[in-house]
Amino acid sequence: MVYIGGISIALFIIFLLFSKKNKSAADRIFVAWMGIIILNLLLFYLTHTKVIYEYPFLLGLDFPLPLLMGVMLYFYVGSVTQQLPKKKWVLALHFIPILAVYVYMFHFFMLPAEDKIYVFEHDGKGYETFMQILSVSISVSGVVYVIWSSMLLKQHKRRIEARFSNLDKVNLRWLQQLVYGIGAIWVIVVFSEGVTVVFSAVVVFVFLIGFNGVRQERIFKANDEVNSSKGIETELQSQKKYAKSGLKEEVSQQLYQDLKLLMDEQGLYKNRELSIGDLASQLKVHPNHLSQVINVKEEKNFYDFVNGYRVEEFKRLLEKPENKNITLLALAYDCGFNSKSSFNRYFKKTTGQTPSQFYAKVVIE
Repeated sequence: MVYIGGISIALFIIFLLFSKKNKSAADRIFVAWMGIIILNLLLFYLTHTKVIYEYPFLLGLDFPLPLLMGVMLYFYVGSVTQQLPKKKWVLALHFIPILAVYVYMFHFFMLPAEDKIYVFEHDGKGYETFMQILSVSISVSGVVYVIWSSMLLKQHKRRIEARFSNLDKVNLRWLQQLVYGIGAIWVIVVFSEGVTVVFSAVVVFVFLIGFNGVRQERIFKANDEVNSSKGIETELQSQKKYAKSGLKEEVSQQLYQDLKLLMDEQGLYKNRELSIGDLASQLKVHPNHLSQVINVKEEKNFYDFVNGYRVEEFKRLLEKPENKNITLLALAYDCGFNSKSSFNRYFKKTTGQTPSQFYAKVVIE
């Protein structure tokens, strides 16, 4: 019954995505992914209950499907973060393993119904080696694609930290959680001896996605976050154009001085949505040149550079007697942070203390 529940939730997810306005390529990939999960769960359920013996032409059709799970995860993450290869033939290469399995199984599919049922009732008799190879291939494929997807997310994080001073709208933390969830399933696949446990884990995963859907979580609003970082891909393409142009040392030093002056005197870091494009416009330089100066002179990315100013401003405001009755969060907002979580996280990262711990120390002193 639990598998029927998983199928129902997956159908609900597809309905939510179909009803979403301005569907993206990532949405369509996710719909296809949920469709594959539905098919896989349905065929497993029919096999588990032996109802499939009444429809022997369906026997074995689900065996290669797990090979697609990692592929769809990679496609989805790559689409959301705008890192998929542009050439369709490169994307098509990912489907070669599953096509190879179906081609190899063609002989099995052509067997008479009673022969196929016999193979299933006798634990794959005559196909033991094939099943072992397929099992290993599924495990390796899943692990590789989870790692690959995690690498795409790390690359995305580096890209947005080079552009934005606040990451709450573009960090895709929900997508990282999705990757972790799939990773947990593949750990079960690798170490579990029973397929029932694996498919139960898949159902739990689908339920969690559905729960987020009911709460209208990020996975159903991915376009908003992607649009917030819409210029990343264009900027990365333009980097190739400017990468070899370089900056002379005297020009770089002058730009650095102008940057420091602008940040110190005008306090631009207090702008919660400050991006490297905004700052570059003020300095009348290309964003890539400004990014290069920050990286070299400060040995930081743009995100750390701006938030370093915010932390120091917070410390300065905290020591003023007139701010004694103002909450720590209100002061953080005045310094340019746009959420409690991002403020607490970055403050502890740079000082080793929570804001409350730091404040208690200031009061004692």
